[in-house]
Amino acid sequence: MATTKQKRLAPGNRRRGGTARASVRGRGGAGVRSSRRGWWIALIIGLIAAGFAYHYRAPIQGYSSAGTAYAARVGCSCRFVAGRDIEDCEKDRMAGMEAISLSEDLASKSVTASFPLLKSDTATYREGYGCVLQEYRD
Repeated sequence: MATTKQKRLAPGNRRRGGTARASVRGRGGAGVRSSRRGWWIALIIGLIAAGFAYHYRAPIQGYSSAGTAYAARVGCSCRFVAGRDIEDCEKDRMAGMEAISLSEDLASKSVTASFPLLKSDTATYREGYGCVLQEYRD
């Protein structure tokens, strides 16, 4: 004879031995499982991205260093030699340099180009010399 718990469960939820297994539907059991799976997938993707960033760190640092030096020098020449606004000078950047931002310091007549979290370079306007990059520091 079946117990009252076995009578309440659907026939698909009974085990072969006649005992009932508890249903987790409606209690968030499936949601917990998929949430854990999502965290594992995010962790794996993050580790793969970190591996690529570590493997390609030298080219990334080289491109960011060359890009910021170029943008600072061209931005400084645009601003202080040509006399254009810094917003107008942003248009002179080459394709692929969208991540590099320019900022100006009117007091020292300099323009700083920065690549987020990696590199920044400053070019200063000097009368008779034009715009020159500040001394390289590693």
